[in-house]
Amino acid sequence: MLSQKNKKGWRNPWFVGMMGVVVTALLVNSVLIWYALHRRSTLVDHEYSTRDRKSDTETIDDIQAQNALAWKITIKLPKMVVLAMPAAYEINVADRQGAPVSGEMEVVAYRASDADKDFAIPFREVSSGKYQGYISFPLKGYWELRIRVKRGKDVFEVGSSKFLVTET
Repeated sequence: MLSQKNKKGWRNPWFVGMMGVVVTALLVNSVLIWYALHRRSTLVDHEYSTRDRKSDTETIDDIQAQNALAWKITIKLPKMVVLAMPAAYEINVADRQGAPVSGEMEVVAYRASDADKDFAIPFREVSSGKYQGYISFPLKGYWELRIRVKRGKDVFEVGSSKFLVTET
């Protein structure tokens, strides 16, 4: 029989086990709450309301300008991208009729999980409409490339699909 004076109930393995589960759950939740408060997520831009704010008409105008240019960009990707090893990329740009587009190219390497590691690299034009550059990725994981080509006042932007950077 259990009573207020009987201390054997506190030593019951079931009670000790349940208290261990409760204490463990509280500790894990405390760590997760601390981590969420001290580490900002990079998936959401915290300055979304002030940075690069465009009206709907400006956004629609940008989309229409992209569609009017109708440039075609083809990317020759390396077969395998290894961490901290320069990988050669070749990008060809052609206009609507298939003529090469000469201008300036900048490639931004974008990692959705860590915006602090994003970086931009200018590519050089080796022949008309053909650009080359080397990219060395600082972290393994999934990356995307965002390509921006400028010719005079015309600006064309396109993104690549995700690809994996491995350790070896």
